[in-house]
Amino acid sequence: MPYYRSVGEVPRKRHLRVEQPDGAGLYFEELMGPTGFSQESALLYHRHSPSAIVAAEPVDCAAPRFTPDVPLLPRHLRTGALTGGGDPVLDRHYLLGNTDVRLAYIQADRSSGIYRNAVGDELVYVQSGRATLETSFGVLALEPGDYVVIPCGTTCRWELGDGELGALVVEAAGHVTFPARYLSARGQLVEGAPFSERDLRGPAAPLLVEGVDVPVLVRTRDGLTRHVHAQHPFDVTGWDGCLYPFALSIHDVEPIVGPSTSHRRCIRPSPARTSWCARSCRGRSTSSRAL
Repeated sequence: MPYYRSVGEVPRKRHLRVEQPDGAGLYFEELMGPTGFSQESALLYHRHSPSAIVAAEPVDCAAPRFTPDVPLLPRHLRTGALTGGGDPVLDRHYLLGNTDVRLAYIQADRSSGIYRNAVGDELVYVQSGRATLETSFGVLALEPGDYVVIPCGTTCRWELGDGELGALVVEAAGHVTFPARYLSARGQLVEGAPFSERDLRGPAAPLLVEGVDVPVLVRTRDGLTRHVHAQHPFDVTGWDGCLYPFALSIHDVEPIVGPSTSHRRCIRPSPARTSWCARSCRGRSTSSRAL
C-alpha cells in the first residue's frame, strides 16, 4: 500500500459541502477504494459529476483465448518477434493467462484513448521507450525500467513520446500489493525491504482538461464498453488518500546483501534490453533467457 499523499486543493475535513471558487456550484466528491469503505481509498474532488454518462455502447474486440498447458512444457516467449504497432490498450499481445491474471506484451507506436480497467489493477513494466501516463489523479512520466501500478477503476490515457513503447502488462483480476514480508503489521515498508516509500513516485499535481462528450473505454469481465462522459473525466482539482497510481524504477530496487538473503533473486532486464536476467543477490550465479 502506498503512503498517504495529498495533491492539489482539498477541504480541511472530508464529506463537506464545498463551493467552487468561480461560483459554478459544489465540488463533486468521489471515493475510490478497492473494497468499498473497509480498505485504503482516495477522495477525489471533481468540478463536474464523474457519473454523468450520456451514452454507452459495446466495443467489438476479440477476447483472448487460453488453453490448458497440457502436456506441461517449457515455453520460450519471443516477444521481440511480435508484430509492433497500435496503442497500449487495444493492441495488446496476450501471452499467458488464467482466471486470476493475464500477461500481455505491447509494442505501441501511438497514444491510447481514455481507458479504465474495472476488473482489477494493472501492473506495467516499461522495457523500452518513454510515455506519459495521464490519469484523473495527475501525470506520471515513465521511462525504461519503470514499473507502474494502476489501481482498478483509475481513468487514464497513455501518451507516447518519440518512438515505440515496449512494455509488459499484467492485468490482475484483483489487486497488486507489496509482498507481506516487506510490510509491517500496520503497512509501512520495513527496513529489510529492497526499496522504501521514498522510491515511489506518485502524481505531483492535478491534471485539469476541458471537454464535453468524452469517450472512455471501460474493460469489464465480459469485454469492452465505451462510455461517453458529459464532461472530461480529468477535471479533478485535488485528492488525498493512500490509493493512487504510482511508479517504481527497477534501478531503485536494492536488495540487502548478506547471509540471510542468500536465496533471494533479482529480475532485471539485460543491458541490451532483449532478454531478462535472473541473478543471485550475492552474485554467485547468473542465468538469462531472451524474450
